[in-house]
Amino acid sequence: MARERSTSPQGSSSSTGAGTGKVKKTRWYHQVWQAFQITRQSDPAVTWIILAVFLGIVALGVVIGLLINQLVYVLILSIPFAVLGAMFVLARRAETAAYTRIEGQPGAALAALGTLRRGWTFTQEPVAVDPRTQDLVFRGVGRPGVVLVGEGPSHRVGKLLEAERKRTARVVSGAPIHLIQVGDGEGQVPLRKLPRTVTKLKPQLTKDEVAVVLRRVTSLGAAKLPVPKGIDPTRARPDRKGMRGR
Repeated sequence: MARERSTSPQGSSSSTGAGTGKVKKTRWYHQVWQAFQITRQSDPAVTWIILAVFLGIVALGVVIGLLINQLVYVLILSIPFAVLGAMFVLARRAETAAYTRIEGQPGAALAALGTLRRGWTFTQEPVAVDPRTQDLVFRGVGRPGVVLVGEGPSHRVGKLLEAERKRTARVVSGAPIHLIQVGDGEGQVPLRKLPRTVTKLKPQLTKDEVAVVLRRVTSLGAAKLPVPKGIDPTRARPDRKGMRGR
């Protein structure tokens, strides 16, 4: 009698390792492509602007190479600079597009302030709200002191900011309080310039004093209101660790 040979299914070995697959990492070029796609939706000209910058820098390298009789060397050297120039333009245009998408929405100021890297603590909910007009005030604490950021027309939000300033002044024991209005009106700060305006404030408190002020203003509480999330303009910048293969 022929001896029966037992066979195993061909997929048995592969099925055991199916659940052990590694999660795919998001490479820097994927982030750049995503930022480009999002930017192009609101800024169709970004493609031609990036190409113009890239080719312009390369053309400049060709001219310099011809002048010094080192065409190949300078051309190769100009390509990385052309890439950096294109990335810089993309980052700027992506930042503008991000602010354009959230501008005018309640909580846009908080989304813009979220790009601040460190040194500031902002409430995730507005500390003052006008339920009738939807004007908002957000509060942050850092070494320059307390900053109150108001959203709304200047003739309305100014009163809301002043009322919150008086309420805050009762608990901060003389710490500086800065009032900033976000908007396009007279005396207001455009949304895209808000993070830069905050970072330009001069430090006046020590780290220990910041901790004390933060505890005191936290006791005041906050008004709850949903805040839209914006796009982080820094996503347009390449992940240098990913470029090195880490």
